[in-house]
Amino acid sequence: MMSSAPEAPPQSPRRTAIFEQPLNERMRNFLRLEFLFRQALHHNDTPGPWSSRAAVSSILDILAITSRTDTRSDVLKELERQMTLLRDFQSRPGVDVSRLQQVLTRLTQRRDALQASSSSDLARLRENEFLAAIKHRSTIPGGTCEFDLPDYTHWLNLAADARRVDIGQWLETLRPLCDSVADLLWVTRENSRPRAEVAISGSHHIAFDRETPIQLLRITLPGESPLFPQISGSHHRCSIRFLNWVNADTRPVPVVDDVRFILTCCV
Repeated sequence: MMSSAPEAPPQSPRRTAIFEQPLNERMRNFLRLEFLFRQALHHNDTPGPWSSRAAVSSILDILAITSRTDTRSDVLKELERQMTLLRDFQSRPGVDVSRLQQVLTRLTQRRDALQASSSSDLARLRENEFLAAIKHRSTIPGGTCEFDLPDYTHWLNLAADARRVDIGQWLETLRPLCDSVADLLWVTRENSRPRAEVAISGSHHIAFDRETPIQLLRITLPGESPLFPQISGSHHRCSIRFLNWVNADTRPVPVVDDVRFILTCCV
């Protein structure tokens, strides 16, 4: 009697690589804040003074971004805009009203938490003498060495838990803003439908509808692909050129063949 054939192992989801291109200054700031806050959280969960240095550096970069523009106001405006768009979907047929309401509730909570926080909280964090000294010396290559900032060196030599407490307090000040940005970006990405495209001879050009401004482009390629996109343009039009990665010592080579990819235009 023949034994039954072994079951095939479950297939894991195909890995993809996603490249994003912001098309306005607000979206550029949002993506940078998301990146920096995630980086700070990661390093604060990792023991060791080098990780604490990296977390502090991310926090200082966040403070620098928020000092240049009224980011808090931009986030509140974008929260209201996205909530208005989502409410308009409630009356459309085929919409999962329960899930939509969950998203609206989450955005409402983010808005309320951000409104409850004060812009002066960020100002106080920027005026923190300890962080301000690190920021000042960070403009000099190697300027945060132990002989430049002995108090920073002393702090880095404290127990990891003590450093985590301090960094955690600074992150909590930033959390209402950065959590709101993260949810806004999630909604922006999820609300748009991807479509298959072909870059003829490695190039693709897009002209956008001026009545529907696009905020973010997302290009998806297979994770094992040696290609990556070089994107340039604005909210009116955009050009995509695919390049072939060789190695870190060789310039990428422009692709001459047609390239299939997934394009998502996020409003």
